[in-house]
Amino acid sequence: MNSRREDYRGNRVALFDGIEEGGIRASSSYSSHEIDEHDNERAVDGLQDRVNLLKRGRLTGDIHEEVESHNRMLDRVGNDMDASRGILSGTMDRFKSVFETRSSRRMFTLVASFVVIFLIIYYLTR
Repeated sequence: MNSRREDYRGNRVALFDGIEEGGIRASSSYSSHEIDEHDNERAVDGLQDRVNLLKRGRLTGDIHEEVESHNRMLDRVGNDMDASRGILSGTMDRFKSVFETRSSRRMFTLVASFVVIFLIIYYLTR
C-alpha cells in the first residue's frame, strides 16, 4: 500500500514539476515577452512527457478499472431491482384478484383462520 502511495506521489511530482498556478515557469533571465522558440519547444516536450506519463500511468488505469467495476456493480443492482419489482407487481396482482371476488375472500378468510388457529395451538403446546 505504501509503495502505491509513493508511486502516486512520484508520478504527481513528475507530472506537476515546473508548473505553477499561472502556467509554466519562465526562467529568471527572460521576461514573458522574450521567451524564444527554443523555450517553447522545451515546454512542449515537457508537457508531452507529462501527457505520456498520464496515459501510461497506473493512476489513470486504476481509476478507469475502478469506474468500470462500479458501473458493472450498479448495472447488476439495477437489474436485480427491476426483477424484484416485477415479482412484487405480479404478487400484488394476484392478491388483488383474490380479494376482488366474494368467494375468494371467504376462502382466504378460512385459510387465514386455520393458520392462526394452528399457530395458537403450536405456541400453547410448546
